[in-house]
Amino acid sequence: MTDKIKRIFNKAKSVIFFDPLALFKEEKHLLDKPFYFEGLSAEEAGGNGEAVLLIHGWSTTPYEIRRLGTFLNENGYTVSGPMLSGHGTVPRDLEEMRWTTWFDDVEKAYLELKKKHSRVYVAGTSIGASLAVLLAEKYSDVSGLILMATPYELRMEKTVEFFVKIFSKFFKYRKKFYPPTFGKSTAITRLISYQTYPLSSVLEAAEVVRAARKNLEKIVQPCLLLQSSSDHIVSRGSMENIYERINSKKKNKKYIKRAYHTFISDIKNEHVFEDILKFLQEN
Repeated sequence: MTDKIKRIFNKAKSVIFFDPLALFKEEKHLLDKPFYFEGLSAEEAGGNGEAVLLIHGWSTTPYEIRRLGTFLNENGYTVSGPMLSGHGTVPRDLEEMRWTTWFDDVEKAYLELKKKHSRVYVAGTSIGASLAVLLAEKYSDVSGLILMATPYELRMEKTVEFFVKIFSKFFKYRKKFYPPTFGKSTAITRLISYQTYPLSSVLEAAEVVRAARKNLEKIVQPCLLLQSSSDHIVSRGSMENIYERINSKKKNKKYIKRAYHTFISDIKNEHVFEDILKFLQEN
C-alpha cells in the first residue's frame, strides 16, 4: 500500500469512526478558550509572515473553528481566534450584550494582528462571517475574506423577529431546536453551544445580519464564500445574493454537500480546509 493510499485510508477511517464526545472529553479545557497560534515569519522556512483572524458564530465558542486554525498555523500562518463577549460562559451573559460589542471584539483582534503582520485575512462562520463583512467594509486593508454559512438573511427573518419580540415579553430564554438533519446530539457544535439562549440576543444577531448586508457593495477584497446546500438557518439564496452584490474582482463560491449550518466544525468537512488554504495562497 502506497503512502498516498495509506493517508486516504487513515483519513476515511478517522471520519467514519470519529467520536465527538471522546474529543470533547479530551479537549474539554479548550472549549471555552480563545486561541492564538504564532506562525513563522517570512524569513523562516515554511513561513509567510501572514495572519488570519477567525471569528466564531453566535452562542458558540472559538473551539468550533480551532481545528481550522491549527491547520492554517501548520501551513505557516499566525492565527487568532478571539472569544466574542458574552460567549463561553453562561447564557445570561448574552442577555444584555449588544452586537456592537462583538464588533469591537473582532476589531481589536484585527488591529492587534496588523501591528505585526502586513497581510491579515479575515474568516468567519455564521454571525462571525457577518462581523467579518463589517470589518472588511471598515478596513480596506483586509487582505481577503472567507465567509462561511453567511446569512444574507435568516430563514423567515421578519416572522422570527416578530414572534421573538412578542415572546420576549413573557419568556427570557428559549431552548435551541435542531432539525433531524443537523446531526447527532454529540455533534461538536451542540457540545460547545449554549443550549438555551436569551431571546434578546436573537434580535442582536438579526441586527448584525442587517448591518452586514446594508453596504455589501463596499466589499472589494478577494472573497471565498462557502455554504451548506442544506443549511437550516441561512436562506438558500444567501450566498448567491452576497456573491452578486460584493464588488470583489476575485470571488469564488462553493456549496458544501451533506452538511449542516456550522459545517466547518464537522470533521467530515475538513476537505474545506484545503479550499481555504488554496484561497489564501492565491490571494
